[in-house]
Amino acid sequence: MLNLSHPAPTAGGIFDRLDAEWATLCADATVQGAVADWLMAGHLADAVAAVTDSWVRTLGPAQLLAVLTPRPAHHCDALADAVLRALLVRAAGHDRSATLAARIIVQAMVPAAVRMTRGQVRPFGGRSFDTVGHTVIVALYEAARSGRIHHRPSRPAANLMLDALRQVCRELDADREPAGVDLALVEDWADAELGPASHAHAWTVQAAAEAAGLDPGTDSVQEEACQARLDLFALLLDAMEAGTLTAADAQSIAWHYTALPVPDPVAARRAGTTAGAWQRRRSRAVHALKAAHACVA
Repeated sequence: MLNLSHPAPTAGGIFDRLDAEWATLCADATVQGAVADWLMAGHLADAVAAVTDSWVRTLGPAQLLAVLTPRPAHHCDALADAVLRALLVRAAGHDRSATLAARIIVQAMVPAAVRMTRGQVRPFGGRSFDTVGHTVIVALYEAARSGRIHHRPSRPAANLMLDALRQVCRELDADREPAGVDLALVEDWADAELGPASHAHAWTVQAAAEAAGLDPGTDSVQEEACQARLDLFALLLDAMEAGTLTAADAQSIAWHYTALPVPDPVAARRAGTTAGAWQRRRSRAVHALKAAHACVA
């Protein structure tokens, strides 16, 4: 199974220090003024103010974090994506505002970073929660500053975390102990033939699929994760990257072609549509995938 999470405490260490630093940033009038200026220059101030019930001149890091925090209702997703892309563009610069933008991005991604850290902790090789947490935060900061902004139509946060996860897997694989670790890893791997590179790839694909909403999230489906399922996820993620499928198109396929399919009426309610429309979406998505594959073949 691919879910290699180990229970780990989040109190203390790198994440508590980030929260303490964040509180200081939010209290800094200079930082608040800079953020308000960014939002007004990017024509995002009115929308952020409306969502956070704030006045535009009082917008600051706290309001940005509120917009970027996932909500049960998805009416703010487009605004969150626009704000995150604006921050990524600014973070790719070379002035002081770039480092501040990257720091805001890191804070917004802390919940996902904690989950990623838990998934990479091991009871061997020095991979403690705080050690892995440092690696994750550094990778996330570097991904934010890299200037790599994906052209997928949505989910820039998922793309950012995927870039960070790839870096984390490379770092942890390079730092593993030369002896003993591979045998210990076998205890967690369903396939003892998997090497570190294959395992890192599997973890990357699974994490990207979960971030993109391709995994319905039920325990029985996650336990089913096998090579065929990973291959499907990889195919759908590539199609999203190329613009062949939207996130909803990919979900309509991933939720159906699995060991325990999500019933179409249930999937349709999640997506805010009807069962018939959901079935037609899946049919069109499958056709688009086949057509794209035929063009490449």
